Amino acid sequence: MGTLANSMRAAVFAAAFGFYPQIVLADAKPDIAALKASPITIDAVLIRDFARAEMAGAASASTPNPTVGKLTFRGGLVLTSPSPNFGGWSGLVVGNDAKTLLAISDSGVWMTGKIVYDGTHPAGIADARLGPLLNRDGRPIGRERDSEAIALESGTLAQGSVLIAFERKHRIDRYDWSSQGLVAGRSTVPLPAEARRMRPNAGLEAMTVMRGGPFKGSVIAFSERLYDRDRNHTGWLWAPQGPATLHLKNIGDFDITDISSLDDGTLFVLERRFRWTEGVKMRLRRVSPDELRPGRAIEGETLIEADLTSEIDNMEGLSVTRLETGEVLVTMLSDDNFNHILQRTLLLQFTVNDRGQAKARPQD
Repeated sequence: MGTLANSMRAAVFAAAFGFYPQIVLADAKPDIAALKASPITIDAVLIRDFARAEMAGAASASTPNPTVGKLTFRGGLVLTSPSPNFGGWSGLVVGNDAKTLLAISDSGVWMTGKIVYDGTHPAGIADARLGPLLNRDGRPIGRERDSEAIALESGTLAQGSVLIAFERKHRIDRYDWSSQGLVAGRSTVPLPAEARRMRPNAGLEAMTVMRGGPFKGSVIAFSERLYDRDRNHTGWLWAPQGPATLHLKNIGDFDITDISSLDDGTLFVLERRFRWTEGVKMRLRRVSPDELRPGRAIEGETLIEADLTSEIDNMEGLSVTRLETGEVLVTMLSDDNFNHILQRTLLLQFTVNDRGQAKARPQD
């Protein structure tokens, strides 16, 4: 039963990722030329067990085990909305309150909202708003709208500055953020010459601003598929003297989809792998501050690896937050590629099972 279900889901994801061009158009993203910022309704269906019920069997479904890898599953949501612009979520920032969120879609759209909880379990998204990314002339971004990652550079999710990484026309643009939304980009982070080797649809996929550690305040970004001669992933760290090259060890040919940093300088890396025979997989790695050094192949520690026997989809957005309890909260968001029938928008939350990682939140 599990093997058959996996094969069927692999076929579904094959369609979703474009293996069936007669089903999936080359560009199904909605037109945002006339889009204005406005509230939207988001419906949520709870995910209480990370293991799929039909895979886990009746016994485990009735007594769910929240421990997955080195994480504890806190809960998840299947999110839908009547808005035609809801979908394609590729980047995520969750505030220190673990409630406020800011997400971007690869269609050039931003979304804000509040995660509502039932105890510690996410139960819904309230006060959601959605609007377009704007060019410097104040108009919705055009053909160069493939936004893949977002990071808070300064301030808060109430008012501050964010960086957004784009592929196809590879760049990292700086935006002002307020309660009114993302105001037109005002400057660009210079890219290293090596970044010119990135292919159009395999460019800047993951980015963060380091929140602590020896590289506090520095930007780190990784390409989706730019490899060194050993086929390790290539990225850059923008140090005061300029960008330095980073390499993350390639384990099993996963693609990097997002990164997020913690206040102690720890870097978390979200990865995805798709194959016709196995469907989609997801992995989360943790890189300690001591290991994060230019000029060496970083490996990190695998915290979780999951496949279609678990409640995953095309996981692309990642945000890590230290709770007031000291626990590390991991929030992931999936990109449904605007294939609403074949794929799902999932919000998943975990805490890290590591007392050494847990500590009191630093005072600002």
